[in-house]
Amino acid sequence: MLFVAVDIGGTFTDLVGFDDADGRLYQAKRLTTPDNLVRGVLNCIARSGMDIGVITKLIHGSTVAINTLIERKGARTALLVTKGTRDVYAIGRGNRPEAYNLFFERTAPLVPRRAIYEVDERLLAGGAVHKEIDRGEVAAIADRINAEGYESVAVCFLHSFSNTAHERAAGEALRGRLNGAYVSLSHEIMREYREYERISTTSVNAYIGPKVSGYVGTLESSLNDHGFQGELSIMQSNGGVMSPEIAARRPVMMMESGPVGGIIAGAEIARMLGYANVISFDMGGTTAKASLVRDSVAAMAEGYYVGGYESGCPVMIPVVDVIEVGAGGGSIAWIDEVGALKVGPRSAGSDPGPICYGSGGTQPTITDANVSLGRIGAGEFLGGEMKLDAEAATRGINKAVAGPIGLAPADAARAIVDIAVAKMSLAVRQVSVEKGYDPRDFAMVASGGAGPLHAVAIARDLRIPLVVIPAFPSHFSAMGMLMADERHDAVQTYPAALAMLDFADLLRAVDELEAELLRMCRAEGAGVQIQLDLRYVGQEFSLSIPVSREQLRKADCDGIRAAFDHLHEQRYAHSASDEPVEMINIRMVASARRTKPAMPAPAAAEPKPRFRQAVMGPGAPVQCPVYERETLPAGYVIEGPAMIQEYGTTTVFFKGDRCEVAGGGALLIHVGS
Repeated sequence: MLFVAVDIGGTFTDLVGFDDADGRLYQAKRLTTPDNLVRGVLNCIARSGMDIGVITKLIHGSTVAINTLIERKGARTALLVTKGTRDVYAIGRGNRPEAYNLFFERTAPLVPRRAIYEVDERLLAGGAVHKEIDRGEVAAIADRINAEGYESVAVCFLHSFSNTAHERAAGEALRGRLNGAYVSLSHEIMREYREYERISTTSVNAYIGPKVSGYVGTLESSLNDHGFQGELSIMQSNGGVMSPEIAARRPVMMMESGPVGGIIAGAEIARMLGYANVISFDMGGTTAKASLVRDSVAAMAEGYYVGGYESGCPVMIPVVDVIEVGAGGGSIAWIDEVGALKVGPRSAGSDPGPICYGSGGTQPTITDANVSLGRIGAGEFLGGEMKLDAEAATRGINKAVAGPIGLAPADAARAIVDIAVAKMSLAVRQVSVEKGYDPRDFAMVASGGAGPLHAVAIARDLRIPLVVIPAFPSHFSAMGMLMADERHDAVQTYPAALAMLDFADLLRAVDELEAELLRMCRAEGAGVQIQLDLRYVGQEFSLSIPVSREQLRKADCDGIRAAFDHLHEQRYAHSASDEPVEMINIRMVASARRTKPAMPAPAAAEPKPRFRQAVMGPGAPVQCPVYERETLPAGYVIEGPAMIQEYGTTTVFFKGDRCEVAGGGALLIHVGS
C-alpha cells in the first residue's frame, strides 16, 4: 500500500509518501501556490516521482479554512434565528479581553444585523415545542435571501440542541427554495448549549462553507482527472481524519488541520522514544506553533477563538490546543516609529518570499538572517534544488535594519534571530508555565522547515533539557497525517443532577450519539469513548470525566463522582466532596485505527563533516562542522557547536550541547546550561 500525506503551509507545500511493500520513502517540498492551492499539491506529487494512480490513501491538511476566515474572504452569509434573539450574535459576551486598552474594539460579526432574520418559532430548554415553526414563513425568508444575493445561510434556533425538529424543517424549506446557497444547521455541527458560541460556530461554518467545500470538490476532481483512484481523507482540528463529504458539510472542523499533524506525530515519536510528556514546537514559513502533550496525549483547547482571544471568532469544536505566533521563516524584520527592531507578524510568504529566494522580495526576514549568518547553506537549500542568494540577504539586512539602527550586518542578523527566539519562547511558556507546568519537566519535539534552526536556542532560554529532532522534520505535519486515526466527535447537552441521574435514559442518549458517530466512520472496528461533563452546582465551567458503558449500566454514581473530585483536585488543587454535582453534557469520540507506515531505520555510514563559516554566538564567525543527516548511524555522538543538514532544514546546536542519534533516526540534543 502506498500512503501519502500532503500539507499546505503558508510558504511551502509538503509531501511525504511511504510504500510499505518495498519500504521506499517519498518526499517533496514545493512553494505554495496561493492562486490555486490544488496546483501546489499536484506539483508535489509530480516532483516526488510517484505514480498518482497507485496511491492507496491520501491524507490532506490545508490552511484554506482558517485563512478564509482570518482574511474575511468568505461568502455573504445570512442567519436565521428564533424571534427575539436577533441581537445575541452582536452582543456576545461581557468579557473584555484587553481591560486597560481604551481603544479596544470587538471584532465585527461575520453576519451583519441586516442579514439576520427572525423566525417566529420557539422550543423550551428541554426540547418541548412552545410554538410550532411555519414552513411558509421560512420559504418567504428564503425568497428575500435569494433577492439579496446571499451565498450562504446559517440556521441556529434557540434550544435546538435538545430538539432538532425545527432546524431540520427550516433546512428542508431553505434547500428547496434557495438558488444553490450553502446551508449550515447548528445541530449538524454541535448540540451543546451556550447560544452565542453556537451562533458564532454555525456562522463560521456557513461563512467558509462555499469556499472550502468548493476547494475540497476541486481537489477531488483534479486528483481523479490525473488518475488518482485511492481513498482521500481530510485532516481535522481534533487530530483525526474525516471523509471529503463530511469536510464539505463541516468545514469548521478543518480550522487547524495543518498544524495538528505535527503535534500528533510529535506525540507518537516521543512515545516511541520513551518520553510521555513533551512540548511540540513547529516553526514554518509564516508562523511558529507550540502545544503540550501529557501522557502521550495532545492537550485539547477548552475554548477556541479563531484568530486569537482578543479579536477572534469563538467556535465550539474540539481542537488540539495550539498557541501560534507570527514568527516563521518568512516573518519580516522592520524598524518601528521609535527606532526599535521588530520581527513579524507580517510575512513575505511564498510570493515574493525572503530576499534570498531571488523572487522579488525586498524586506529582510528570519530566513535571510539565518542565510546571512551561515546557518543555512545558500547552495544546499532543499538539497541544492533551490539556490539562495546570501549576498542579497546581507545587503537587504544592512539597508533595512543594520544601517538605520547603527549595527554591523552580522549583529543585526543575530538580533533578528534573537528577537524571534524570544517571541517563540513566550509561545512555549503559554502552553507550559501559564498552565501550571514546568518546561524543565518536558522534552521538546521540534519540527517544521525552521524549527530545528531555533529549537535549541528556545530550549536553552527555558531550560528545557532535551530537544528531539525527528526524522523528516521539515515534512513533519505531513508525517503526522500519516499517523492520524479516523476520528469523529459529538456532544449532547444533557443537564441533570448527578445524584438524581436517570441512567437508563442516559444510556438511550448515549446509544443515539454512538449510532450517529459510527455512521460517519468509513473504517471498520471503530471504538467509542464516553465522557460526562460535570461541575459543582453553581460553577460556570465543567470538567470532562471518562466513563465506561459498564459504569452507566451499573449506575455507578459514586465512582463517577469520585473520579470528578479527583480530577478537580488535580486540576485546581482543591475539591469539595460534600458539594452537589451536576451533569451538563455527554461527549463521545468515535475513532478507528488506521494502518500506519513503519518508518525505515537510518542506514549505517561513515560521517565526514564539511566546514562552513557561520556565526554561532557572540563574536566572530567560526568554521563550524556541517554533517549530512543521512550519513549519521544510530549511536553517533556530536559535540556542539555543529550543524546537521538535510533536505528541507538544518539543525543548529551550540557549544556545550551534545547530539546523539537514536535508533530510529531521531536526533536527541542534550542542551547545555
